[in-house]
Amino acid sequence: MTGALERSAPHGVPDPGLWDAVLAGDEYAATDAAVAALDDGMDAESLLLDVIAPLQARVGSEWAANRLTVAQEHTATAVNERVIGALARHPAVRRERERRGEVPRGRVAVACIDGEWHALPARIVAEVLRLRGWEVDYLGAQVPTPHLISHLHRTGPAVVALSSSIATRLPAAHAAVTACQATGTPVAVGGAAYGPGGRQASRLGADAWAADARTLADRLAEGPLPKPPPVHQAIDDLPHLGDQEYTHVTRSAQTLVRRVLDGLRSRFPAMAAYTDQQRRHTAEDVAHIVDFLGAALYLDDPDVFTGFLTWTAGILTARDVPAHSLLPALDMLAEQLVDYPRAAGQLSRAHDALRLTTPDAPGPGRTR
Repeated sequence: MTGALERSAPHGVPDPGLWDAVLAGDEYAATDAAVAALDDGMDAESLLLDVIAPLQARVGSEWAANRLTVAQEHTATAVNERVIGALARHPAVRRERERRGEVPRGRVAVACIDGEWHALPARIVAEVLRLRGWEVDYLGAQVPTPHLISHLHRTGPAVVALSSSIATRLPAAHAAVTACQATGTPVAVGGAAYGPGGRQASRLGADAWAADARTLADRLAEGPLPKPPPVHQAIDDLPHLGDQEYTHVTRSAQTLVRRVLDGLRSRFPAMAAYTDQQRRHTAEDVAHIVDFLGAALYLDDPDVFTGFLTWTAGILTARDVPAHSLLPALDMLAEQLVDYPRAAGQLSRAHDALRLTTPDAPGPGRTR
C-alpha cells in the first residue's frame, strides 16, 4: 500500500477497513467489512451501487494518478469481484431475492461485448437486477457476438443488457446491438464507452441506455423496452461509414503504427536513450492512438479522439513522461492520412487540444 493514499474511506463506505482491505488484496477482510454493513442493516443494492461501485471507480482514479500499479489495480478489482460473489450468497440477500422472485419479472441476459474484459460493472448490473426479481443470465466478460446470439435464441430473454467501458469497443458493440435486435430482443447498453450522458448509445441504435444498474432496473420496472427496429445494417445508422475512412485506418493500422515508430526515432531524439521497456510502452501508446482514431472515425465524433489524447497526456504526465511526445506521432499520422479529410481533421483538432495542455511543447519544426 502506498503512503500517498488517503487513509479515509470513500464516500458511503461503511467501514474504512474495506478500502484498506481491497488495496491490500485481503479478500477475507474486505468480505467481512461488506458483510458487516449488511448485518448492520444496509440494503444490498446500496452496498453494491453506493459503496463498491464508487470504491472501484476510485481504484481506477488512483491508477490514473500513478498511485497504484497495474498489478495493484487488478488485485483490487479481483477482491471486489469476490466480495460481490460473497454478498450474493449472504442469507439476507438470498431472502430478498427470493421474496422479489415470488412475482417473476422475466429473464434478462447481461454480458460484456466481444473484446471487453472489464466485467465488474456488468456483474453489478446482474446482481442488482436479481435483487429486483429478474431471472438473470450473467455471461461475463468478452462474449463473442455469435455465441451471445445463440444464447438469445436458446433462452429468449425479455432484454439483453450489454456493457462496454472503452470507446474502441463501440464498433463491436454496434455489431452486437444490431445482431441482438435481429433476434427481436431489445437491447439496453451502458458503460463509460458510450460517453457523457450515453450520447453514443442512440447513435448505435440501442433501445435504451442507463447510467448505472439502478437506473436500468428502474427503467425495466416501468415496462417492456420498445420493440427493436427492423433488421438493418451498421451503415444505416452511420451513413458516413460509406467514405471508407474507418475501414482504411483499421485495415492499415499495423502499417500506420510501424511508420510512426520508425519516424519517431528522428522526430523525437529522446527515444534514442529509451530502454526496451520504454520502447514497448511507446509502441503500445501509438497503437492505442490509432485504435482511438479508428473509433472516432467510426462514430464521426472528434471528441472521442481528442478526449483520449488529453486523457493520455494526463496519464503520461503523472508518470513523468513528457506529454508533448505525443505531438510528433500525430504529425506523422496526419502525413500518412492526408487524403482522408475526416481523419486529417480529427488529427488536427487533437493536435491543437494537446498543445493547449502542453504549453511548453516545441513549435513546428523544432524538437526538444
